[in-house]
Amino acid sequence: MNGRTSDARDSGREGLPSHIPGTVTPREPLGEILKGQKALVTGGTSGIGRAVALALAEAGADVAVNHLSDSEAVAEVVDALEAAGATALSVQGDVSSEEDVERMISESCDALGTIDILVNNAGIQKDARFADMTLDEWNDVIGVNLTGQFLCARAAVREFLAHGDRTEVCAAAGKIIGISSVHDVIPWAGHVNYAASKGGAQLMMKSIAQELAPYRIRVNSVAPGAIRTPINEQAWRDRDDYEELVRLIPAGRIGEAEDVARAVVWLASDHADYVTGATLYVDGGMQLYPGFSEAG
Repeated sequence: MNGRTSDARDSGREGLPSHIPGTVTPREPLGEILKGQKALVTGGTSGIGRAVALALAEAGADVAVNHLSDSEAVAEVVDALEAAGATALSVQGDVSSEEDVERMISESCDALGTIDILVNNAGIQKDARFADMTLDEWNDVIGVNLTGQFLCARAAVREFLAHGDRTEVCAAAGKIIGISSVHDVIPWAGHVNYAASKGGAQLMMKSIAQELAPYRIRVNSVAPGAIRTPINEQAWRDRDDYEELVRLIPAGRIGEAEDVARAVVWLASDHADYVTGATLYVDGGMQLYPGFSEAG
């Protein structure tokens, strides 16, 4: 596989509480299904973004990793990508800033030659009861989660249209994968700004996909459910909290960042060349209203 390996393949048991089960099946190597392609991952320093960047590299892509301000974490990710055999770089920038986004795309294209894949992963939460939510809390979340996806997608599409078909490396002229959430369809009290941002990103994705399909640009989303990442450790570290969470998941386990990353790789590959305007829910069935499984 051209010397590429990945530490994203093992979700890791070291130091995990015994109440968290391992993944159900062993992870098979991805193979170089993205060989020669160039990718940009926003918010790629930890959790899902880091796992996506590593999986793209394992699949053969070169990767630019966006970060806001965590230079130490992004340096570690870039080192891991290079160790896997990928050309990698970090690009600093705030996805809610038009100026930053234009610079990020320019720097990525200068270093990699172009981009074929954009993974719109950067996102934030600022939770509050609706009556207490401030306008700043609303605007900050909408600015990153929705406007940020718009700005990055628009800049990427301009690059896709400029370079046209790259049939030597992929069937499409470009691919955009937005990282959404099950809360693009599941209401979430206390998180109105977050749910609104994800619901908006869902219909934005579909509208972009409809408009750009004739140009061989594919636009899709991956919507994670409960995924074990550092940012939500409080929900899975304690046994009682974990068991309460798993009651919402028919599959009976919390997801791993790699579950999401592998879905992203598939959507970015030619295996999904007839897929556009779709949302792939990676949630163990969380959006299936599990409360009705016994009380319906």
